[in-house]
Amino acid sequence: QVQLVESGGGLVQAGGSLRLSCAASGRTFSSYTMGWFRQAPGKEREFVAAIRRSGGITYYKYYADSVKGRFTISRDNAKNTVYLQMDSLKPEDTAVYVCAADPGAGSPPQYDYWGQGTQVTVSS
Repeated sequence: QVQLVESGGGLVQAGGSLRLSCAASGRTFSSYTMGWFRQAPGKEREFVAAIRRSGGITYYKYYADSVKGRFTISRDNAKNTVYLQMDSLKPEDTAVYVCAADPGAGSPPQYDYWGQGTQVTVSS
């Protein structure tokens, strides 16, 4: 079992920044593919970003087009934590942000574990 706990959400004005954190349990966190998703009211959950190991210490990062250039995903394997730095926030970024883990690092990822989510609200 992998437990995921998000934090860092809140209310911010358009143009502002927030950094989300997701702390994960598990002994082999460094090999997990980690992803961030979001769900706005009345909308389906959508992919935001992911970070996947590709041999050794190399990690690849993936972003949805809607956040590319504004959001940055990163991880600290020593802390079993993945981050989502969100800059130049827009009202349309308002959603519950959820992190997910694929311990098997499949391709495509199979996210078997999900956090509870953290609310991000961007005011105009």
